Amino acid sequence: MPSKRKRRRDSERPTIHPRNKYSENPPDFALLASLYTSFQPFVFYGRDGRPRIDWTDFNATRELTRVLLLHDHGIHWWIPDGQLCPTVPNRSNYIHWIEDLLASDIIVKSNTSGDNVRGFDIGTGANCIYPLLGASLLGWSFVGSDVTDVALEWAGKNVKNNPQILQLIEIRKVEIREESPSMEELHNDELVVCENKTELSGSAVKKEVDPLPSTSFDPHADANKRYNGPPVLLGAVRDGEKFDFCMCNPPFFESMDEAGLNPKTACGGTPEEMICHGGEKAFITRIIEDSAALKHSFRWYTSMVGRKSNLKFLISKLREVGVTIVKTTEFVQGQTCRWGLAWSFVPPARKIVSPHVAEKNIMSFMLEGLQRQFSAFHVLQSIESFFHTSGASCELNASLFTIDIMASNDHCDAILKDELQPLDEARSCQHEQETFDSSSSLHPPLNNLRFRISVFQQIPGTLLVKGSLQHRENPVPGAFSLIFQRLEEVLRQKCCR
Repeated sequence: MPSKRKRRRDSERPTIHPRNKYSENPPDFALLASLYTSFQPFVFYGRDGRPRIDWTDFNATRELTRVLLLHDHGIHWWIPDGQLCPTVPNRSNYIHWIEDLLASDIIVKSNTSGDNVRGFDIGTGANCIYPLLGASLLGWSFVGSDVTDVALEWAGKNVKNNPQILQLIEIRKVEIREESPSMEELHNDELVVCENKTELSGSAVKKEVDPLPSTSFDPHADANKRYNGPPVLLGAVRDGEKFDFCMCNPPFFESMDEAGLNPKTACGGTPEEMICHGGEKAFITRIIEDSAALKHSFRWYTSMVGRKSNLKFLISKLREVGVTIVKTTEFVQGQTCRWGLAWSFVPPARKIVSPHVAEKNIMSFMLEGLQRQFSAFHVLQSIESFFHTSGASCELNASLFTIDIMASNDHCDAILKDELQPLDEARSCQHEQETFDSSSSLHPPLNNLRFRISVFQQIPGTLLVKGSLQHRENPVPGAFSLIFQRLEEVLRQKCCR
């Protein structure tokens, strides 16, 4: 029985992005082997008769990436031994999430480049995967930065070997400051200090290096773990340059020993790509600090995050520097989980929900991983308390597990202007969230909204919360969606592990 419950919970987790080329048609190893003889030696068949590859074989994963880029994207690609080998479906998820951010109209496009989108890839690596995918899939232009000669050489080759996108991608060398610690020092652990990093939940069997391993916690050493490596954005972005976004696959680890603790994958990776003093927490903190200086040079700043336990700290840093909006998401590909973190200093537009979202009259979300003390009725009471706090009228029906709510202009305004609490460790079931500066005038006046919230028991530890509009008098599009999203955030904070 426990295994069935686990499978049902897993089926409700986020999946591959719906616009990802592989969302409906995963890579067909048998077909690829029949079309590309170089891939044939790496394909074998399991007892179930399904074609497989050995994910611990770097040559196999590299050849898979090569044939996928060629077969599905028309991109000619290669990297030398030892360089970080990306998985195409996983990296495509990140590209499509940024596409969602740019299309959301939350942060308006302020430059004069028309429909042209320009991105900055921090540490593009020899694989240059994000510029290649962004240019081939969406026609975006990129600057890809790096510091090592090998990465710059092969990234340049991968661009030049694809003349159809050659004019869209610039590979830029970032000069290393003399005072920066060398990668050899990091490789020899001369600068490595223990950091509090909890292991990602779940197990990974395929993509990249996952789960990221745990290390011990030293509260006194943690304060000293500042990134002091090569320039990240400041020193790499030129005066007067404007970008729609930046993206980054940061060095997740503090030592190569830590990076090699997962024996089930072989994605390669050099010390420059895999490690830095302080790990991903320090590296992404530097991106945040640089963004506070560059501010409106980018519409969106984004980074991949390997440990969910780091999100709380990083979001607190974003609050300190005064960002106007933060968004997070979870990237799931196979058994691999990563998180995306995005922020901006640009004031959000008044209309922050796109029309196709704003017109939804029925919305729902799953509450998974409920703490033991929270039953369906307790959650129902929490919903009632949430709306009572703003002064809205609530009518709870305990037998039907429903609450009918009527909210006036002032009530809705109070709900939407209430500042979100910081992300905490209890929000393990959160997939996406938004935070806005409470001083921004984001929510226009609206007439009374009447809607019903229903709570349904799914399986032990999991509830479905559903909201439906009952009556509307000249509503402003998106108001109900925003209120329901805020309710979801509050319930996840309070009730989920």
